[in-house]
Amino acid sequence: MQRARRPRQAGRKRWPESAAADKGYSFPGVRAWLRRHHMKPVIPTRKDQPRQEDFDKDTYRRRNIIERVVGWFKWCRALATRYDKLAVNYVALWMVANIQYLLRNYLEALGP
Repeated sequence: MQRARRPRQAGRKRWPESAAADKGYSFPGVRAWLRRHHMKPVIPTRKDQPRQEDFDKDTYRRRNIIERVVGWFKWCRALATRYDKLAVNYVALWMVANIQYLLRNYLEALGP
């Protein structure tokens, strides 16, 4: 089994267009760093801060999907603690966990 490698691109490093985080990262230093690197901060404001008018709720909701998948993979104890010595075995375990996750959701979608 070979791992797919992403070819390196010459030139400037490309940053993502936006960065989503939870309320714990809502302070001016983080927002300033993101803007300096030309990223739009998608961070909800805390109660003690003024509301951001340009907050993108749809992008923030998509972040929740990733959080739930990572949370589910943490239930796979072998993935969370990395019992395997070889990287090949660890990647194979990730693939098995992905297949299990997809099959589980597919069967739930079919119903009883």
